[in-house]
Amino acid sequence: MNKTARFLSIAAVSAFAAFGAHADEADASQFATKFETNRTRAEVAAEASSVAQTRSIKPAGSRVVTYKSTADRAAVRAQAAEAVRTGQIPSGEISAL
Repeated sequence: MNKTARFLSIAAVSAFAAFGAHADEADASQFATKFETNRTRAEVAAEASSVAQTRSIKPAGSRVVTYKSTADRAAVRAQAAEAVRTGQIPSGEISAL
């Protein structure tokens, strides 16, 4: 019993020590990007204000592209039916496989 308790306590201490060995700074400083620039603060502020003035207020996903088709509806349906018959496109429960 004494050997088992000693073994378990040593295993717990070693696991705790191994966990602490992988720790890093709390502020995630290893991911900080280091770079040097020659631009002044005023240049960056001027560029930022010009971008804000030229940007659209519409969300990118709300833009709808319109397309004017010249195909006949009956011809397209006939082509789709033929593709299903020949197995070029899946249909029904078979398409879930």
